[in-house]
Amino acid sequence: MIKIFTKILAAIILTVTLLTPLKVQAVDAWAIAAQGLGVYAAYRSTLSSILAMGNDVTAQMTVKRQDEKANGVDQNPHDVEVVDNIMNRLVNSGEYELRVNSLPFIWNVNDSDKFNAACYPMNYITVNKGLLRTLNGDENAIAAVLAHEMIHGIEQHSAKNYAQAIAQSLAATMIAANIDSRNVDWSKLSSMVNYSIAKSINLPAENEADVGGFYIMTSAGFNPGGGAAAMARMDYYMRYETNDFLEYDPHDKPNEQTMSDHPDTEVREENLSKLLTAYSMNHVTVEKVDRKYKVFIDGKEIYTAAIAGETYKSAEKAYYFAGGLAKAFHDYTKADDWNFREGKAGDVEFLTDDKVFNELREISFSQNLGAKIRDAVITAYQNEPADVRQKYLDEENKRKEYWEKIKAETLSANKNLAKKLRINADAYNDYGKGELALIEIERALNAEKQDDVAECLAIRGRAKAIVGDYDGALEDVNSAVEKDPSNLFNFLNRADVRHMRGETDEALADIEKALAIDPKKVVSYQLQGNIYDELGEKDKAEESFRRCYELSKKNPRSIPAEYLERIDPAAAEKIRKANEKSDS
Repeated sequence: MIKIFTKILAAIILTVTLLTPLKVQAVDAWAIAAQGLGVYAAYRSTLSSILAMGNDVTAQMTVKRQDEKANGVDQNPHDVEVVDNIMNRLVNSGEYELRVNSLPFIWNVNDSDKFNAACYPMNYITVNKGLLRTLNGDENAIAAVLAHEMIHGIEQHSAKNYAQAIAQSLAATMIAANIDSRNVDWSKLSSMVNYSIAKSINLPAENEADVGGFYIMTSAGFNPGGGAAAMARMDYYMRYETNDFLEYDPHDKPNEQTMSDHPDTEVREENLSKLLTAYSMNHVTVEKVDRKYKVFIDGKEIYTAAIAGETYKSAEKAYYFAGGLAKAFHDYTKADDWNFREGKAGDVEFLTDDKVFNELREISFSQNLGAKIRDAVITAYQNEPADVRQKYLDEENKRKEYWEKIKAETLSANKNLAKKLRINADAYNDYGKGELALIEIERALNAEKQDDVAECLAIRGRAKAIVGDYDGALEDVNSAVEKDPSNLFNFLNRADVRHMRGETDEALADIEKALAIDPKKVVSYQLQGNIYDELGEKDKAEESFRRCYELSKKNPRSIPAEYLERIDPAAAEKIRKANEKSDS
């Protein structure tokens, strides 16, 4: 887990310079550093900064841009389509809730050939092209990996691990040099943190992500065997296809565990297989015998996957076969619900053509297992202990209560957090991300302590316009202006909506109303200038941008290049040269 986001991390590191000086004389580095409040303060201070960045739209977009620059973008449209489809299912159909200080998930497929994916503290998930290739585009295995990364974001593991890594590196630096925190060489610390973070996802967090990811991906309708299948493939990859310790750190001894690393893949596979069994109401089990994988229903062997060559292929067959069985046992309370019936070829068919049952039904048909499965299923329900299903449902209800608690924390958030939801939605609109703005603004509107419902409606209206719902957009912005005509941003949001609707005269009229409230808002002149420019009224556009330039304290980046050349030729030339230098 990790691709460092250098510029943002540098900002985080700078916050540590505010620490109380810490002198160290003993040899136990971390213990002594922890006893001195300086390093503990470093952790708390850094964690606070990272959590704040985790709730900042600009930081999220910056991390995505930096990742794309550092690791490239996968140019294969099929890869992107696969990840988009999976993430959209997980995000929209999976059972989870975002914390009040967390952003909606965004994602990207980068061009790295390494087998990995990562979730940044800003809920940005980056997926390596190499992971998709290694998993052969298998949507269930990929879904398990991505749901795992989602849990890292939801539970804010990433933020905590960055903070811990920085604090640990700070302690090591101070002890090595016997200096106080104000004299740390931050450039050296940055490289130390880079390595430390790569090792910092610890065993409990990984297990929590495996378990939580299992429930997100199954609730989104993916095959319950996806997680175990992914681990079987990852184990093969680590043993036979890579020796790059920066991807993961395979242990010399099987099943050896540490507290600073990803747990052993065989152990993770076994644990995810147990989750599948529990999901099936304890009816379905998978056992690995030599290089074969056997599937059982209540101890009765139903299917053996033994494919010559790569063992993981046998594992995939078995886990998806078992996953289909588990899904049916989980969803259906009696054997009749499986719809066992005579097929056209005289065999026994069952269940539906839902993709989650594909492997199960295809293998059953090819090996004529229908009657065997039917008899085992009927017997399983007849012998099912009275309390096993209720116990599992009780556990599911506990998980639902957990998510409801997180949702309630958003509803009851204080005014500052409620306002931040509104600000985030507005920022997503500025980036043209209307779909993300709609997610945030609904959370803002539902917050009990939201202090500006009118502006929320205006922001929602702008978001609707961005995604193409122009009628719904106008309805919202009109309501916003009606509720609070004293807020200039309500007029500006309506102006933007009307602009997107092609109603430029009405948009310009709204901008004038906003300027009447406050004639010194830069954004009013920017929008006005853009509209005049589109209309071909260059003189009026120049006048708007000239006013914008004056109010922004001559910030050249706030002015389109064409107009900056007229307003401040020297500044325009400076920017042109800087762009040429960066391009070269």
